[in-house]
Amino acid sequence: MLVDAIRAEGFRLSKNKTALFWSLAFVPIISVAIGALTNFVLKGSETKLLGDTKMPPEVREALTRGTLDMGEALVQAAAGLANPLVLLFVLIGAATLYAGDYRWETWRLISARNSRVNLLLAKLAVVAVLALAAMGFMLVASVIENLIKAAVFDRTLAFSLTGEMAGHFLGFVGLSWLRILQFAMMGMLAAVVTRSLLAALFVPLVFGIAQFFTPNPLMQMGVMPDAWLAVLLNPGAATDAIQAAIAGGERAAALPDGLLLKAWVSVGLWTLVPLAGALAWFRRQDLSKE
Repeated sequence: MLVDAIRAEGFRLSKNKTALFWSLAFVPIISVAIGALTNFVLKGSETKLLGDTKMPPEVREALTRGTLDMGEALVQAAAGLANPLVLLFVLIGAATLYAGDYRWETWRLISARNSRVNLLLAKLAVVAVLALAAMGFMLVASVIENLIKAAVFDRTLAFSLTGEMAGHFLGFVGLSWLRILQFAMMGMLAAVVTRSLLAALFVPLVFGIAQFFTPNPLMQMGVMPDAWLAVLLNPGAATDAIQAAIAGGERAAALPDGLLLKAWVSVGLWTLVPLAGALAWFRRQDLSKE
C-alpha cells in the first residue's frame, strides 16, 4: 500500500511542470549563468586584478593557467549542495506535495484508499527523491561551470579521485540530502497543522532565518556557540560542524570536544520531531471538509 501511495505521489508531481522547474532546474541554470558571467568579467579584468596585491587568493587562483581538477571540483561542489537557494527552491516542490491535497480538497477522496501514515510517508519519499534529483542537477551545473572556467582561462582539465576524496564526496552528498530533508520536515508539519501551502513555504524560511541569527543573542546571554542550547537551536550550524568532521584536517581538529555529538542530536531532533508531529496531527485530523 505504501508503494502504491509513492507511485501515485510521484505521478502527480511529474505532471506539475511548474513545481519541477522551480525545484530542479531554476537554481542550476542561475548558477551556470552567474558563474559564466563572473568568469568573463574576471577574464576582462585579468591584468588589473593580477597586479593587485590585495586580491583575495580565491580570485587569484581562478585567474591561474594551471590544471583544473574536476574530481576536486566535484568534491567542493558536493559540500555546497544544501545551500540556501537549493533549500528554498526544493521547498517549493515539497510544499506543493505536502499541502496540495488541502488546496484542492482531495484528501477525503484518497484517504479512504490507504492509511493516513502511508499517505504522508509517500509524500516524504517523493520529496526525498526530489531532493536527490535537485542535488544531481546542481552537480551537473558545477561541471558545466568548471568547463566554462577552463575554456575562458585556457586551463587544462584533469580528473583525479582518491579513496579519501570519494569518501568526502559521498559524505557531503549524504549530509546535504539529510539537511534538505530536515528543512522540508518543517514544511510538512506546517502544512498539516495549517492546511496552507503558503505556511508550508514560509514557516521553514522564518525558522531558518531565525536560527541563523540565534548565535549572537545567545552569546550576549553567556551561551557559547558550542553549548547544547546553541547547537540544538541551530541545525544549520550543527550541519556545518558535521561537514567539518567529514572534511577532516584542520577543520575537524578545530571542532570543540563534544560538538559532533551535539550536532548529530540537533539534526536528528529537527528531522524526527517535525515528522512525528506531522504524523500524529494528521492521524487525528478531520478531513471531512477537505
